[in-house]
Amino acid sequence: MNPIDDYLRYESRRQFLGRGVNAVGWAALASLLGHGSKATAATDFKRIGGVPALPHFAAKAKRVIYLHMVGGPPQMDLFDYKPVMADWYDKDLPDSVRMGQRLTGMTAKQKRFPIAPSKYQFSQNGESGMWVSELLPSTAKMVDDMCFVRSMHTDAINHEPAITMMQTGNMNAGRPCLGSWLSYGLGTENQNLPTFVVLVAKPTNNEQLQAISGRLWSSGYLPGEYAGCSFRTAGDPILFINNPAGVPEEIRHETIEGLNALNELNYKAVGDPETHTRIEQYEMAFRMQSSVPDLTDFSKEPESTFRLYGEEAKKPGTFANTTLLARRMAERGVRFIQIYHNNWDTHGNVAGRLPSQCRDVDQPCYALIQDLKQRGLLDETLVIWGGEFGRTIYSQGGLTKENYGRDHHPRCFTMWMAGGGVKPGTIYGETDDFSYNIVKDPVHVHDFHATVLQLLGIDHKRFIYKYQGLDQKLTGVEPASVVKGLLA
Repeated sequence: MNPIDDYLRYESRRQFLGRGVNAVGWAALASLLGHGSKATAATDFKRIGGVPALPHFAAKAKRVIYLHMVGGPPQMDLFDYKPVMADWYDKDLPDSVRMGQRLTGMTAKQKRFPIAPSKYQFSQNGESGMWVSELLPSTAKMVDDMCFVRSMHTDAINHEPAITMMQTGNMNAGRPCLGSWLSYGLGTENQNLPTFVVLVAKPTNNEQLQAISGRLWSSGYLPGEYAGCSFRTAGDPILFINNPAGVPEEIRHETIEGLNALNELNYKAVGDPETHTRIEQYEMAFRMQSSVPDLTDFSKEPESTFRLYGEEAKKPGTFANTTLLARRMAERGVRFIQIYHNNWDTHGNVAGRLPSQCRDVDQPCYALIQDLKQRGLLDETLVIWGGEFGRTIYSQGGLTKENYGRDHHPRCFTMWMAGGGVKPGTIYGETDDFSYNIVKDPVHVHDFHATVLQLLGIDHKRFIYKYQGLDQKLTGVEPASVVKGLLA
């Protein structure tokens, strides 16, 4: 029995039709790329691939750099200034404020919920008058370049579902993330580098790290070629990017061509989308052998770059290093750059951990925005900063005026954006005196995603992918709205 015939015999009608639809898309993509065509130059920003109908309208942003602070930064210690809380020190959070909200297992059995005012000083900055903590002095200098959303809220109260929701629009795993949606919809501007790149920065403090797994940059039900490509922080940035010892480039090229020829035969016979993904990966891997070493070589960066980003930018894997690498990727037309920075889960020891976290990100974030601006890239690059939820005003565990902990809080948290068509110097949304409930202009995760898509020229209601008989969307089936107050 021929195994291919056997495979085809047991393939369901739905699988066949679904793969047929994908094959049409791949045929269109192949016609655009040209089989075996040479890669375009890094500076040639002509779009390759993507959904032909996109963008739906003129885009403000061409690419995204998303800085995700894993664990949930405490908004009242950084951006959501609540001076009234000084009078509430060690008093119980009123039931009228908590309103029966479900709690995590870490604090649900506490006998009381004592208020922990922020121990950090705040100052107003810029023409916008944005309040910023003393922990972020560099960020404070650029508030008029930024758009702050103080009224973000989400549905999830624990890390795994909350990070998944922030990245994919759904608490359940298996959905495409934002980067995959944009890679699929808008294609690439540089055939030599992945459309969607993921960098996981190493925090200075490692007190309480959260799991960061590849499912967060998965393509879900989209074809596998749209998944994020993770760059390593030590050794070769991509595994096997260099030829094995004793194997010249010509032999490596012939090997890949031979494998792809076999895969092409199998794909024509079976139509398995994963086979097509493998072909794309082999071809990209070969092109990256020349593009990645140039991308990651900082030796030609002037000393002024390292004065801007800090000396930590010279150390592979630091947050400063990854933000500088993100700028270099943006210059080369990478569509979506995701950076994860861990250890923001401050259940305890805020005084010991938060300053270290802020030192890791403060100067590099400032440097990234200024660097993009002076290179003429900020207007077309959307920079996003934030976590998966916020923190509670009440303390978890022991409380003193010098130290405290904070539990997870999904009802309100702060994120910021810059560049890419957002309104600079904007402060959107308000919370109550306890930074516990939103009192003005709430922004749900789905609204946030709809707004990001809008900035990239995409109507979230029309950006769909048919899967399991349904019109799937990043923003889901419940109503979501573009937050027009954030748009320039």
